[in-house]
Parts: sequence; C-alpha cells; structure tokens
Amino acid sequence: MLPTLYKRLRRGFSDLFYVWKQEFATTLRDQGVLIFFVLVPLAYPLAYSFIYHNETVREVPAAVVDLSRSALSRDYVRRVDATPEVSIVSHCADMEEAKELLRQRKAYGIVFIPATFSSDLAGGRQTQVSLFCDMSGLLYYKSLLLANTNVSLEMNARIKIARAGLTTARAEAVSAQPLRYTDVALFNPTSGFAVFLIPAVLMLILQQTLLLGIGLSAGTARERNPGRGLLPVNRHYRGLFRVVLGKSLSYFMVYVLVSFYVLCVVPRLFSLVQLGAPGTLTLFVLPYLAACIFFAMTASVLVRNRETCFLLFVFTSVPLLFLSGVSWPGASMPAFWRYFSYLFPSTFGINGFVRINSMGATLADVAVEYRSLWLQAGAYFCTACWVYYRQVRRR
Repeated sequence: MLPTLYKRLRRGFSDLFYVWKQEFATTLRDQGVLIFFVLVPLAYPLAYSFIYHNETVREVPAAVVDLSRSALSRDYVRRVDATPEVSIVSHCADMEEAKELLRQRKAYGIVFIPATFSSDLAGGRQTQVSLFCDMSGLLYYKSLLLANTNVSLEMNARIKIARAGLTTARAEAVSAQPLRYTDVALFNPTSGFAVFLIPAVLMLILQQTLLLGIGLSAGTARERNPGRGLLPVNRHYRGLFRVVLGKSLSYFMVYVLVSFYVLCVVPRLFSLVQLGAPGTLTLFVLPYLAACIFFAMTASVLVRNRETCFLLFVFTSVPLLFLSGVSWPGASMPAFWRYFSYLFPSTFGINGFVRINSMGATLADVAVEYRSLWLQAGAYFCTACWVYYRQVRRR
C-alpha cells in the first residue's frame, strides 16, 4: 500500500514539475507572451508615472475681462496671476473675445470682474467676481477655483481689517479670522493626481498582463495541438491537478518578481506615498496573484487563436478601473455594477492595495478584501480545473 502511494506521489510530482518546466520554457520562447509578462509590466508603470509625475496642474492659462479697470480690480488680477495655479495670458475687452480664446484652447478659464466691482466695495456693498471654466478638464477647474477662492478670501480679510479700525495686530488677526483652521491633506500631502491614480493602475496592470499573456499562450496551444485543445497529447498531462498547478506555478514564479518591481520599485522611483509594511503587502499580494492567475486560466477557454485575446481582453482595462471604485466611489454605483465588479480580482486588489500602500492599513483593516481575494482564488481554481478537466477528457 505505502510503496504504491509513494510511486503515485512521485509520479504526480514528476508530472507537475514537467508541466511547470514546459510552460516556463514555452513562455520564454514565445515573444508575444514575453512582451505581456515582462516588457509591458516594465514599461507601462514607468510611462504612466512619467505622465502624472508633476502631480498637480500648474500655471493654467486664463483670460481676464476687467470691466472695472480700477486699482482694486488690477490688484485682484495681479494676486491671481501670482498664484502657482494660474497664469493670466490675456486681458480681453469683453466676454466674446475671452470665449474665443477658450474655443482656441489658448485659455482654460475666464475671470470676469464687473464694472461695479470697485464702487460696490467703496460703498460697503457686496460685489462678486465670476469664474468661467472649461469643464472638459476638471484639473483645470480645480486650479482656477483654488486660486480665485484663496485670493478672494485674502482680499476679504484685508478689507474687513481696514474697515474695522482696530489698533493692534492681534485684534486685526482675530477680526480677519475668528475661527482658525488647519488644512491637512491625509495620505496625499500634495493632493496630486499620481498618488491618487497610479497605485490603482499598477494593480490593474498585473491582472491585465496576466490575462493577455495566459490568453495568448492558450491561443498558441490551440493552434498547435491536435484537435485545437489547450493541452498537448502527452502522458505527463493526464492528471488534472498537476496540470493546473504546474501551469499556475510557472506564471506565479514570473509574477513574484514582476510584482516586486511594479508595486515596490516603481513607486519608490517616483517618490509616491508608501506607508504599508512590507510583510502586510506581501501577504496581500499572494492571494491577488493567485486569483488573477486562476481567473486568467479560466478565461483562456474563450481564446481560440492568438489574436482572440486582444479582442476579448484589451478593452476591459478602462471599465475595470472605473468599476474598482477608485475613479468613482463604489457606494455611488448602481447595485448591478457594484456586484458585477466583485467578479474581478482587480476590484478587491485595487481597494486593498490603495489602503495598505497609501494609508498604512494592516491586514485586519482590509480583512474584507483579503478574504474576498482568497475566496476568488479558490473559486477560480475550481473553474480552471473544470476547464482543463474538459480538455483532459477530450483527448
């Protein structure tokens, strides 16, 4: 009994090692798979990080329509132009001229100062400055609004102090700002776009490159194997679990190194926020990689040739980023799309990684995402076994 069991275990491990070795060799020989497994994970994170490396939009071009033409209005315009967010590129005679600059994309906002600006202030009446923004770019709007809001608050304080007739600096400070507040940007000190977006993109890159690489490998196998099957006619491919585990182990070994580069090296190169403990991040990435690998192996059943994976999987990258709940809050999504997003490892992986990496969360803090990834890994392992079970039976 024991010798027989020993022989079976030895043969099983021998077949598993053979499958792993063949899959690893196939990956190294296939230039297309190498592109998705190595070149894309190396290049894409760098490209995205370089694009958003400036973090915030500075010196947004803006036009001014100053109908007041007074010392106060010119002072307001100078202060807006002096902010790092806005650059005044034109002083227009009327709104039509300013709108033309917006249409030509020479300016992204209009600061409109009414003719009664100075007279209203001199008469003790409330006045207003209107801001017109090109809303096709929300970052332009953010910079324009921030600059004008800060300048208007500063001018309000100075006018209030001048009219109060106070005699001491302390009394003037209390009059200008009775309630003192401190603005602290948690987890994103620069309020930058890269710190907000890049961690989510990095996790999505891991899933999508695995999906495309494994899909391409499956398409190649169907083109080469008899009967267009996923598995070759070979005695080492008779066992179901040894096939699934052998293939997944080869992908996992490659992506352990890829994940270290994408999730640890790239953020450090661009000085992005990294608050997570290395041990916590490692334990979280393990089920994420397992879930992505088995998910990709399951989805590869849809691939009939090498080109099919591009048609099936490439377009999903942007929708999956939206469904993750990073670009748009998950709580504000319709219930159908929120539950639909739970089918993909990227949803739980992105949310958990952002909280660990950018907010310093522990595994206990991301327990829901962590357990969900293990459940997905188990579920997609079963579906991958079912896919390859059908292939084993066909031979």
